[in-house]
Amino acid sequence: MTLIPALSRREREEELRTVEGLSYMNDSPLMLGLDVGTQGLRAVLVDLQGRTVAFGVEPIATTYPRPGWAEQEPRRWWEAATSAVRAALARGNVRPSRVAGIGLSCTGCTVVACDLDGTPLRPALLWMDQRAAREAAELSSTGDPNLRYVSDRLSPEWMLPKALWLRRHEPETYARAGRIVECTNWFMRRLTGEWTLSLNHAAVKWNYARPEGGWPLKMMAATGLDDLLAKWPERIEPLGQGGATLSPEAASDLGLEAGTPVAQGGIDAYLGMLGMGATGPGDVSITVGSSTCHLAQSKAGVFGSGAAGCYPDATVEGLYTLEAGQTATGSILDWYRRHFAGREQAEADSRGVSVFEILDAQAAAVPPGAEGLVVRDDWQGNRSPYKNPDARGAIVGLTLAHGPGHVVRALYEATACGTRHILEDAAAHGLDIRRIFLGGGGARSPLWLQVHADILQSPIHLARDPETCALGAALAAAVGAGLFPDFAAAARSMVAIDRVVEPDPSKKSLYDDLSDRYVGLYRALNPEIL
Repeated sequence: MTLIPALSRREREEELRTVEGLSYMNDSPLMLGLDVGTQGLRAVLVDLQGRTVAFGVEPIATTYPRPGWAEQEPRRWWEAATSAVRAALARGNVRPSRVAGIGLSCTGCTVVACDLDGTPLRPALLWMDQRAAREAAELSSTGDPNLRYVSDRLSPEWMLPKALWLRRHEPETYARAGRIVECTNWFMRRLTGEWTLSLNHAAVKWNYARPEGGWPLKMMAATGLDDLLAKWPERIEPLGQGGATLSPEAASDLGLEAGTPVAQGGIDAYLGMLGMGATGPGDVSITVGSSTCHLAQSKAGVFGSGAAGCYPDATVEGLYTLEAGQTATGSILDWYRRHFAGREQAEADSRGVSVFEILDAQAAAVPPGAEGLVVRDDWQGNRSPYKNPDARGAIVGLTLAHGPGHVVRALYEATACGTRHILEDAAAHGLDIRRIFLGGGGARSPLWLQVHADILQSPIHLARDPETCALGAALAAAVGAGLFPDFAAAARSMVAIDRVVEPDPSKKSLYDDLSDRYVGLYRALNPEIL
């Protein structure tokens, strides 16, 4: 399967006029994209032109039992799905028979310990949970050949460290668990009634590498995880494939028709990459949500950088996907909103606008550089390029002249500096960067977009719909339903670049200096690991 860059809007519309057998009237097929995010679940109904017909959104709560820990209740995911899907159908006045396929985008790696029937035994360990740092270090020391694909070091966010933590710290739960899986696997079971394993998740978060024969058996044996394979589904399905259908029970809950095709789900940022059209040589996708994920395709692979890894067959079989990321970006802005923006929230409620619209305006009134504030965005550790779960955030340079707008602007600039550092590291190890795409909830902020463009000193390409993870799930649904032969054909119809944010060259020198100070602050805060 070959992926190609998305067409321009004009080219896409011209091609659609020539597609035979497709109708976009009220009886035309719609794809349902389910995006199970950190802060909420979004159900989007999308037509074959990639236009959103209707959507529903339901919040999902996260608890933080200890510093570095993060958990969610799996039952809430399904409750949110039933509410969001029914809301989308009602808002669009859509008959269930029009839904021709379902695609699934989930956080990764959010680990669920459950019975064989899917009943959770404890809250899920959310992807950002860092409690398994010691286990990650131990697994990384085994010398397993599969470590090559994760830059020789596991993240505590991934499957094996979290499973090992459960085995050691909650042995009764581990022993009772018929399945230790991810949110995507659990959700596919609820949708279809069958247990399957997503190749996308396995290749990225479970240390599965086909060039080395598959599972990291040496690593698992060395750490006492020999029995873990029995707790995983045996059938592995590539992203967007599988041939599964919606079960009668799930159809009743969601208000849909039983037998509707359900495409194999995957990691939200990977589906977001498809939803951006960032699939050509040299394309880099940046998905800015609660975290920020950076992805790029490669034929030969890029190794030796501080990236999370370079994964074979993760998105398209036969290609590698290079991934790096920042553990906390949008979640830092939400942290600020929850704890320090009470006045702004009250104003937003009275005006009927988003509180982030008000925070954006405050930050936009502050000059670039936030008048000396430097922030490290390591609120939940550092995923790339340092892979340091113990790193912690910092706001440095505060004076009595600084106000809320300075802090918000400095947070925007820090997260963009983190992306710049990651891309510079990847480029130094051979990644060819030609075009940068950005999507996710962060793309809704004009200021944050411009800050990214100015700090990267690169044009930022934007898809028409900023909710690229949900669109990518819908695109996968269309392939899974057989309406398009592959992702390339689906992207040509469903993805278009809406606009490009150009960098301001006059800010280059200022942001070069800020980037240097951003990196230097990490070194000052973490001298023992450098």
